Amino acid sequence: MIIYHGSYCLVDKPHISFSRDDLDFGKGFYVTAIQEQAINWTNRFKIRGHKAHLNIYTLSIEEITKNYKVKEFLSYDMEWLDFILDCRNGSKDYLKYDVIIGGIADDRVYNTIELYQDKLIDKEEALKRLKYCKPNHQMCIVNQEIIEKYLKYEDSKEV
Repeated sequence: MIIYHGSYCLVDKPHISFSRDDLDFGKGFYVTAIQEQAINWTNRFKIRGHKAHLNIYTLSIEEITKNYKVKEFLSYDMEWLDFILDCRNGSKDYLKYDVIIGGIADDRVYNTIELYQDKLIDKEEALKRLKYCKPNHQMCIVNQEIIEKYLKYEDSKEV
């Protein structure tokens, strides 16, 4: 599988220690199978005057699912919502998994999540709103061993 990581630099040797805490799926190396999504992420760096790079990798997801604990969220549902909120609030429950796959709580999605967190809408209303969001994809590699064994750097392009 070909996957992408948008960054301000070339990332040929990813390491999870460079990740921020309290992200959607916890601390890890985030990639996506959607090239356009990774390129859009690089806009954050360009706005700040940095260069932007699309890093390209191959990953044997079949080998990972056979040998490691993978959690996949297939939709924006209650389980996904609770998991995202827990991770963003500092929970370390994500450490039960080696890889977590699912939708991103991007700005549009996160607006709905904030309304729910602030108790302006209930969980059912939040989930109803989320079902209309355009699907996206992120994969958080939590286990550095997977990066070293299965993630193969292919190329980096300035965008």
